[in-house]
Amino acid sequence: MSQRNLSLADKLLVGADQALRTVFTPSAAGRRKSPAGDTQEKELPEDERRHAAGLMRVNHSGEIAAQALYHGQALTARLDDVRDAMEKAAEEENDHLAWCEKRVSELGSRTSLLNPIWYAGSFALGAVAGLVGDRWSLGFVAETERQVVRHLEEHLERLPKDDVKSRRILEQMKQDEMRHGEAAARAGGRDLPRPLKELMRLTAKIMTQSAYRL
Repeated sequence: MSQRNLSLADKLLVGADQALRTVFTPSAAGRRKSPAGDTQEKELPEDERRHAAGLMRVNHSGEIAAQALYHGQALTARLDDVRDAMEKAAEEENDHLAWCEKRVSELGSRTSLLNPIWYAGSFALGAVAGLVGDRWSLGFVAETERQVVRHLEEHLERLPKDDVKSRRILEQMKQDEMRHGEAAARAGGRDLPRPLKELMRLTAKIMTQSAYRL
């Protein structure tokens, strides 16, 4: 839903609805078919299955945070084209959310109990970034996506070798995140200060370690 012609009160209501749907309702199938497709499932040893489920739970939480980030930035973006870009990115990230949620379920596990916290924190960060200015907001997106790509590369290395379904999902997610980051940089995103980049890495590490277990 475009927020271009909405009042502030309407935007806040839309934001509340987006938050409730993202965190507390099952994800829709997504616009694109899961990259796992009809790949034949390989039976994993119990320890590998739990490990793969933990990794995919982390990735699902990351997509919850990505949704929140884009929703927050769309709320406070000043330029219509930037706002529209944020809304489009959120729609594309919803595919990832659906894929990860389905894969976690297939692995016999659940999504993170801390997802409401990840959403709230990321929404606030996105809204602040948008208030600071659109170029800084785009720079925040570009840096976030660069860090997400590195995170996905690490998970691809850590996945059990026989978990082909999860691997195909993460490989497609990596391509999409690279595209989002490059688009934000081309749109005029500013390079963030090094201390802020380090803070983002630390925050992501805390989320990763917590979501893997909870």
